[in-house]
Amino acid sequence: MNLKNLSVLITLYLFSISLNAQQKISGTVTATATNTPISNVDIYDKASGKVATTNAQGYYELETEKETITLVFFSFEYEVVEKKVTVTKNVVLNIGLKELGEQLSEVQLNVRKNKVFTLKRLKDVEETAIYAGKKTEVVLVDQSMANLASNNARQIYSQVVGLNIYQNDDAGLQLNIGGRGLDPNRTANFNTRQNGYDISADVLGYPESYYSPAAEGLKEIQIIRGAASLQYGTQFGGLVNFVMKKPNKAKPFEFITRNTVGSNNLYTNFTSVSGTTGKFSYYSFFNYKKGDGFRPNSEFESKNAYVHLGYEFNENTKVEGELTYLRYLAKQAGGLTDQMFAENPFQSNRARNWFQIDWLLYNLKLSHKFSEQTNFTFNFFGLNASRNALGFRTNRVNQVDPEEERDLIKGDFKNFGFETRLLSEYDIFDKKATFLVGAKFYKADNTSQQGPGSTGSDPNFEFQTNDFPNYQNQSAYDYPNLNIAVFGENIFYINDKLSITPGFRFEHIKTESAGFFKRINTDAAGNVILNETVDNSEVRERSFVLFGLGTSYKPSDALEIYGNISQNYRSVTFTDISIINPAFAISPDIDDEKGFTVDFGLRGNYNNVVSYDVGAFGLFYNDRIGFVQQAFTDGSVKSVRGNIGNAVMYGVESLLDFNLNEIFIKNNDYSFNYFINAAITDSEYTKTEENGVEGNKVEFVPNINLKTGIRFGYKNFLSNIQYTYLSQQFTDASNAVESNLSGVIGEIPSYDILDISMSYTYKNFKLEAGINNVLNNNYFTRRATGYPGPGIIPSNNRNFYTTLQIKF
Repeated sequence: MNLKNLSVLITLYLFSISLNAQQKISGTVTATATNTPISNVDIYDKASGKVATTNAQGYYELETEKETITLVFFSFEYEVVEKKVTVTKNVVLNIGLKELGEQLSEVQLNVRKNKVFTLKRLKDVEETAIYAGKKTEVVLVDQSMANLASNNARQIYSQVVGLNIYQNDDAGLQLNIGGRGLDPNRTANFNTRQNGYDISADVLGYPESYYSPAAEGLKEIQIIRGAASLQYGTQFGGLVNFVMKKPNKAKPFEFITRNTVGSNNLYTNFTSVSGTTGKFSYYSFFNYKKGDGFRPNSEFESKNAYVHLGYEFNENTKVEGELTYLRYLAKQAGGLTDQMFAENPFQSNRARNWFQIDWLLYNLKLSHKFSEQTNFTFNFFGLNASRNALGFRTNRVNQVDPEEERDLIKGDFKNFGFETRLLSEYDIFDKKATFLVGAKFYKADNTSQQGPGSTGSDPNFEFQTNDFPNYQNQSAYDYPNLNIAVFGENIFYINDKLSITPGFRFEHIKTESAGFFKRINTDAAGNVILNETVDNSEVRERSFVLFGLGTSYKPSDALEIYGNISQNYRSVTFTDISIINPAFAISPDIDDEKGFTVDFGLRGNYNNVVSYDVGAFGLFYNDRIGFVQQAFTDGSVKSVRGNIGNAVMYGVESLLDFNLNEIFIKNNDYSFNYFINAAITDSEYTKTEENGVEGNKVEFVPNINLKTGIRFGYKNFLSNIQYTYLSQQFTDASNAVESNLSGVIGEIPSYDILDISMSYTYKNFKLEAGINNVLNNNYFTRRATGYPGPGIIPSNNRNFYTTLQIKF
C-alpha cells in the first residue's frame, strides 16, 4: 500500500468517525400547570430503551450517534410525551408534561407507574448520596396494602429481608425493628432519619426513636445496610430514612382526608393539604389517633402535625423547611410472666402505668447545584423533646400493685446539628467517577431524672420528693454529648459494568455524664439506716476512623452482583447505665461495641416478570452488650447487662417477587403478584469470659424469618394476603428457655400471623379494610426490660379496621 492510498483510507476513516460522533441532547422537564421542574422523569429511546432520568432540577442530558431519534418522556403522575428529534450539534429540548388524568383505574395506575413491585432499590447516586455497591431496599408505602392507619410494621416492611419486629403497639406509636441479631427495641441499632436528618432522642447517648412518622404521610422508606455507616453513622444496623410525601407540583391545592375505625374503639384521622404556586410549594398534615388498646389498662391518644415549605430561587438553588410535632399519652398494661401469659395473654395487673412523649423536630435544608456535575446540600436540624414514664414496675411482675408511690422517670432531649455534603462527577483516566465528601456536627444536652411519683392512678408526671424523701430509686444526670464527623466516598467506574466504591468516616465522640444517685437502705421495720448521695460523673472521649469498600458489577439490565464490607461502632449509652431498674443490674465495666459487616448478593428485575435480591451476610460483633444471669452475694440471681463477648451472626437473605399477571394473564386490568421473603440466619458467641456462654446462640436471632403473600387486583379493586412466620429466639446470652420472676429473660417461642387487606377506589373516594391476625393466634414478640414492662408484652389478637379516603 502506497502513501497516497493510506492517506485516502485515513481521510475516509476520520470522516466516518465525524459522521458517527456523539451528539448531546439536553433540556428541562417541567409541569405545564405550574412551570416547576419534575424530577425522576425517565427518558426512553423508543428503539433502544431508557437513556436518561431528570435530576432534582428537572434537567436531563443524553448522547446519541443517530441522525433522528424518538424520545419518550415518562413520569408517574404525568401524561406521556413522545418527541421525534432531528439530531444536530447540542440539541436543547425542553418538555412540559400535563398532570395525569384520574380516569385510569387503580390497577392501571399501578401498572402505568411501573410499580408492579412494592420494593425498589436506590440508584448509584441520588442528590448528594452514594449507594453504589450497598444493600438498599426502598419500601413504596402507598403500594404496600398495609394497615397504614396503625403503622402496621409487619405489613409495611413485609418485603424487607431479615427484619425482626416487636409487635405490641396496636396504634403504631413506636417503631421497633431490628434484624441480624440486633435488638429491635425502639429501632436503636439503626441510624433513624426523616428526609435525611436525625430524629432519635440522642444519636450517641440514647439512640432510641420514640417518634415514628405517620405511615399515611410517607412516600417511601429507605433502608441501607452494610456500608451505610460511612455516610450516616457508625451503627451496626445501617440506616432507616423515612421520606415524607412531597408537595403536589401539578396543583396549587390538593386536599386528602382519611378516617379509620377499628377494633378496640380505634379511631384515626389523617388530613393533608399540598400544592405548588410559582416558586413556592407546601405539604402539611395532621394525624390524630385514639383507642382503648387490646388489653385492659392500655388506652392511648396521639396528635401529630407536620409542615413542609419549599421555595425555589432558581433552577439551581432551593431551600426547604420542616417542622414536626408529636404528643401522645398512653396507658400501659404492664408485663406478664410465662405463667400469666399461658393463663390469659390479655390480662393486666397494672392500672396506674403511663407513658408520655412530647417531640418537636425542626430542619432547614439548602440545596444548590454548582454545575451539572456538582451538587451541594446543607441540613440544619434539631430536636426539643421529652419522655415521661410513670408506674409500678417491681421485678416480680405478678405482684399486685400495693397502690403506693409510683416510679417516675423523666427525660429531656435537646440537640442540634448540621450536615453538609458535596457530590461531584468527574473523569479519571477517561472513565467516569463520582466523589462525595461531607461533615457532620452534633451537640446534645440531655437530662434524666428518676424518683418518686404520686400514689394516684392519674398521669401525674411531677415528682413527689417532699412526700417520699426516702424513695430508693432516686437519681439525676446531665448528658452533654458532642460528635464531629467527616466522611467521604468515591465511585470508580472501571468500565460500563464494574464499579468500586471505597469510603471512610472519621469520628470524634465525647460523651459525658454528671449527676448523682441515692443509696438508701432500710431495716425490716422500714426505718432508714443509710441515706447517702453518691456523686457519679464520667467523661469518655475517643476518635477513630472507619473504612469500607463496596463493589458492583452489572453485566446486564437484569442482573447486578454487589458486595461490601464496612466497619461498625456503637458507643455505650449513659442513659441506659444510669437508670435504676429493679429488673436487672448493670456491669460497672460496660464498654463500647465494635465490629464489621459483610454483604454479598445478586439482585435485579428480569423483564418485569421477577424482581429478586438474594444474598449472604456476616455481622462480626466484638464486646457485644447483652444480658447474662449472675448470682449475687446476698444469694439472689439477677440479669446483668454488660459486655458478653465476641459474636458472629451470618445467614442467607432472599426476596423473590413474581409478576404473575405478566406470566399468565397479560392484561393491564389485572394486578397479580406473589412474593416470598426468607432469611435463614445462625449465630454464635465465639469468645467470652462469661461461664456457659461460649458457643451459645446470640439473642434476637430466629433461624427462620419468613414472610410471603399474594397481591391481586382488578381495575379499582386491590387485595393482599400475607403470612408471617418466625422461629424461636432467645433473649439473653445464657439461652435461657424458662423465664424468671420478672419475665425479662427466656425464649420467645415461634409464631405465625395471617393478614388480609383490600381496597376499592371510586373517583375521589377510596375504601380500605382489613383483618390482622386472622387466625387469632396468641403470641408475643418481646420481653421488655423496662417500660412498657418489665416482662412479656403480648401482641395483638384478631382485629379489624376500615378506612375511607376522600381526595380533592
